[in-house]
Amino acid sequence: MLNPCVAHRGASGLAPENTMAAFRAAMAFPFVQWIELDVQLSKDGIPVVIHDDSLRRTAKKPGRVSDYTAEELGRMDAGGWFGKPFAGEGIPTLERVLDATVGRCRLNIELKTYGGRYPGMEKKVVDLLYAKGLEHDAVITSFDRNALVKVRELSKDVRTGLIIDALPWTLVEELKRLGASFLSIGYTRVSETLLADMRKANLAVMAWTVNDAPMIKRLAGLSSTLMICTNYPDRYAEVMNAKV
Repeated sequence: MLNPCVAHRGASGLAPENTMAAFRAAMAFPFVQWIELDVQLSKDGIPVVIHDDSLRRTAKKPGRVSDYTAEELGRMDAGGWFGKPFAGEGIPTLERVLDATVGRCRLNIELKTYGGRYPGMEKKVVDLLYAKGLEHDAVITSFDRNALVKVRELSKDVRTGLIIDALPWTLVEELKRLGASFLSIGYTRVSETLLADMRKANLAVMAWTVNDAPMIKRLAGLSSTLMICTNYPDRYAEVMNAKV
């Protein structure tokens, strides 16, 4: 059985991250079951898909995401930095991504809340999932524990997950306290012991971000249920003998 493959920010090693091009590239691989993406709020309060709060790296624009409306962000060039064929790829809304992936890929939606920088973002994302009938087909993740608590207060249906790159001895207890059923953890922290502990607690585990082909194979060998998050689904296919 193949480990679940998660395309990090889409197939971001093959197309510009968090763009429709990257999501289409990810879905071109039949074995990609999940897409991980990042959400922030535009000036007009619409969930948009971008990792950095600054626009400088990917859109080559001054200011922050929250300085522009969703329409303005959608018209920016967030793909040209990756290569000329991707010039003109805008910053998509989360709704657009949901519509494009429904029935094909499930989404790991990371809230870039930055300790409350985007008040109300949790509700906007949860409401959007319900509006699309996807409350059981996505997981909302964050480094921000308060954001996860808010999501759980808003919904008993939507799965939540903690993002962490550490191994506190209270990890299982913390996930239970948060009402989370999903652990997103830096791949260097993954071990047989961790996976056994999480399995006993009925918690799903995703290892991020694994781009080295031999490491993909080694981690997959620890457990067939371990989710492998990678920028390069093609490398996953190579070492896992997955159909492309």
